[in-house]
Amino acid sequence: MKKQQLILVGSGVVVLCLIYFFGKTIPPKKNPGAVAAATSPKEISFTTILEASKKQLTPAQQAQVAQLETAVVRGDVKEQQEKVYKQLAGFWKDSAHLLLPYGYYTAEAAKLENSQKSLTFAAQFFLEGIRRQDNPELQRWMGIEAKELFEKALQIAPDNDSLKIGLGSCYLLAGISDSPMEGILKIREVAERDPENMYAQFMLGLGGIISGQFDKAVDRLLKVVQHQPENVEAMLMLAEAYERQNDKAGAVKWYNEAKKHIHNADIVHEIDERIKLLGNK
Repeated sequence: MKKQQLILVGSGVVVLCLIYFFGKTIPPKKNPGAVAAATSPKEISFTTILEASKKQLTPAQQAQVAQLETAVVRGDVKEQQEKVYKQLAGFWKDSAHLLLPYGYYTAEAAKLENSQKSLTFAAQFFLEGIRRQDNPELQRWMGIEAKELFEKALQIAPDNDSLKIGLGSCYLLAGISDSPMEGILKIREVAERDPENMYAQFMLGLGGIISGQFDKAVDRLLKVVQHQPENVEAMLMLAEAYERQNDKAGAVKWYNEAKKHIHNADIVHEIDERIKLLGNK
């Protein structure tokens, strides 16, 4: 199961699984799935994020950050700036344990390094974060950051399908376009050329759920679980799609199948409660 294949839909089961597998960044502001429903999220800047993050630091940590920020401004050589950005990223991750500033400075260092590996790593970090974040303003900010990074990586590797799917996913998941179809078309291009690309099939399955085309979502996700029989996320998405179609038997089948691969009692309990609820409908 690839980490970039993250999903978040209406069922509490999927939300709980994502929290278990990947943790959370900041407290949620809105309900899961807000991106799909949001009309026009407000713009948020990294300055706002950084100011809020600094308020959580001790005075000593604030002084350390200020020193590093000054070093960035004074750095007159690209290599020096890249080094300081990596130091800032390390501080926010290891000392402050705040992942949004970490992601930002990792991305800034990647842009200076300008290698496919570093740009892809930073882009995937933001793309994964979108799936864990319920605040549409932060989702949009992360989507814009990821889009820029994927585009830069594609300039280096224009034929890389994973990068194309990642770029399409930014449009699909982060509300950076008025039409999610813009993202779906980018992903579909890969899937039509390479039907065995399960990352593309998975994201198109998610696109089907977001757009309410549950039958298409089922078709895509069935392909994924056939090729990746231990992909728990795909199983939960499939159960969700069947449930949205009011196919209780299909939903129960895939919730039960997912349970076989989950070893967290809280998540299993949540799935059992979901199955009970389906039985009472």
